[in-house]
Amino acid sequence: MSRFSDGEICVAIDESVRGVDVFIIQPTCPPVNENIMELLIMMDAVNRASSARINAVIPYYGYSRQDRKTKARDPITAKMVANLITVTGAARVVTMDMHAGQIQGFYDIPVDHLPGVPILAEYFRHKGLEDVVVVSPDVGGVTRARDFAERIGASIAIIDKRRPEPNVAEVMHVIGNVKNKNVIMIDDIIDTAGTITLGAKVMVEHGAKEVYACATHGLLSGPAVKRLEEAPIKEVVITNTIPLPPEKKLDKIRVLSVAPLLGEAIIRIHEDLSVSKLFDA
Repeated sequence: MSRFSDGEICVAIDESVRGVDVFIIQPTCPPVNENIMELLIMMDAVNRASSARINAVIPYYGYSRQDRKTKARDPITAKMVANLITVTGAARVVTMDMHAGQIQGFYDIPVDHLPGVPILAEYFRHKGLEDVVVVSPDVGGVTRARDFAERIGASIAIIDKRRPEPNVAEVMHVIGNVKNKNVIMIDDIIDTAGTITLGAKVMVEHGAKEVYACATHGLLSGPAVKRLEEAPIKEVVITNTIPLPPEKKLDKIRVLSVAPLLGEAIIRIHEDLSVSKLFDA
């Protein structure tokens, strides 16, 4: 890949892809717009080079939080990105933990939506924690928390919160018992870390012994690193769907690799095998 002097992206494919099954791996994380354009241009290049099938492997799906209109004149950007990916030539999309599962319906091509819960649950299962309760930071994440709790044999609790504006959360109530428990808070994304850190403080106020946090995607934008450093959280577990730069690394942050999962999914897709069997508990 190279660039013109004005910043335009130029892609050259150095070997023949005629008639082959192509997998392009590109998380659309920050810089989001740059990475989306790189993905589209790479797909266009291999499409015009007569590849048999293009599979867009997007570990982190940018713009997935703009999946509906919340007020007048809002864009539905997740749908727009889906249109761009489809029109550019993708025959299949492989991604992990989109913010809203219904985004799969924005596509008229197959979408393999891989969950991060099995990877996170496997890590905590081997920690051997006792008296564990899994906490969903909002009502929308209950299904994820229940799946996680079933995999590690724990109970669940829910934080009832509201968002007066984007990236701002206010805790309303805690549903469930967390007193004298080891709490594991699970979410799909840690962005500015406002939700996780506020939830951790509430857990401590309600008598939790120790608080752990985990999420598939660690965006860690804005004040996130400072908030996590100061929060009463013993460990923050994320995956490497988004690269973690050195300046954002903390001793309490643990990064798990999704490479084995994506690698096995790619093999199964190429050989027309079941992908869902990867996640049988």
